[in-house]
Amino acid sequence: MIPAQPAITRKSIGMLLRLVAVVFSSVAAILSTVLPLLFYTDLSAGAVMAVASVLLIGAVCIHGMLTHTLNDIADFQSGTDQYSPGILSGGSKVLQTGAMSVGMLKQLGIWMTVTLLVIAIVFAFLGLTEFAILTVVGIWGAVSYSLKPFQFAYYPFVGEWLSLFPTMLILGIAAPWILLGQVPVWTWQNALINAIWCMAWVMVHHIPDRHADRKAVPLKQTSVVWGENIFGARGAKLPAMLYFILIGLLLLWTAVTRSVGAIGAGILLVYAIYLVIKMDIDDVESVTNDEKKLLILAFATAVWLGIFV
Repeated sequence: MIPAQPAITRKSIGMLLRLVAVVFSSVAAILSTVLPLLFYTDLSAGAVMAVASVLLIGAVCIHGMLTHTLNDIADFQSGTDQYSPGILSGGSKVLQTGAMSVGMLKQLGIWMTVTLLVIAIVFAFLGLTEFAILTVVGIWGAVSYSLKPFQFAYYPFVGEWLSLFPTMLILGIAAPWILLGQVPVWTWQNALINAIWCMAWVMVHHIPDRHADRKAVPLKQTSVVWGENIFGARGAKLPAMLYFILIGLLLLWTAVTRSVGAIGAGILLVYAIYLVIKMDIDDVESVTNDEKKLLILAFATAVWLGIFV
């Protein structure tokens, strides 16, 4: 019998999108600054939801499709995904399971990149500058994170700060920026906290892959690998803890004018820190279960900050 050839199907696209990660990060960031516009401004619900819908589509296309496509290609070629024992980590698994081929992913990546660039140009031509900038920053985040000559994911702290952080931050400030023509202080607070929360979660996401990342060619020296190399096994948790501390400092700033929002988010943060402290980094299933809890905590934090502004 001739083996079935890889094909682009709804199932393979669903695997590639990894919508759970998109919902609990990108969608959370959008909600966190859309909710105040609905509850505390005179903007029409229709206008707010229209902008939110465009942002949601963009997040799925860029953070779901393009980012995961390019990341799967890079990590498969370097070898780290083949060694990964991760359940949530280790790529979308479309290549490992034969659901799609590297060639198909490359074609999809090129098609998505060109399409998004054309969309950005159309936005700029129509005078929709904010949407054009959002699209370009999103493309930059996906390309710089995985592809040479940048491949920032393979360097400690660089991937988070130069690729992930800009895309999550600008997505967080997008709706107020577009609809209000300015970025209020509460928007900066929510967007910064949610972006760094996402970075902290990604650090935990990398923990199960740290041994596989060391086998990659080129070496994928994530912040987790760097931390363990410098400080031993406990150092694998250090990057996530550093980002949680930074979130704590941002919550102190938030508490000056939004005590209820800051206190609620602070309680969620304390529980997240507890999860990381007690985490057994050598138990992949345990890390995965804690990672799921952290996703929920990140989403709850975003919604809480969106309600209490």
